[in-house]
Amino acid sequence: MAGGAGTAVHYVVLVTLVSLAGSAPGRAAFAGAAIGACVVYLLNRRYTFATSRSHAQALPRFALMAASGAVLNGVLVGLLASAGVYFLLAQVLATGLILVINFIVSKLWIFR
Repeated sequence: MAGGAGTAVHYVVLVTLVSLAGSAPGRAAFAGAAIGACVVYLLNRRYTFATSRSHAQALPRFALMAASGAVLNGVLVGLLASAGVYFLLAQVLATGLILVINFIVSKLWIFR
């Protein structure tokens, strides 16, 4: 639920920035990932992991993971788009990789 909601927000931002604002795919992917991460944090903390860890403990860890993921996402989408891959396909490929990494980090380090 949390990942799906965050991904939906991410893709809406990505498509809006690329299609309507003329932004570069890598930059738009980074912005979408950063905004989607806010949704994911709130939903993961409350529902997915139902943690009692305080925001003071969990939020800095999540912010580090989210920032790293957003940068990796922007770089991957930018590189793939520069290589001629359609920006949405590039984003789907990046999403698959980063989703797995972020779930593992969240489960084992952030919300545990």
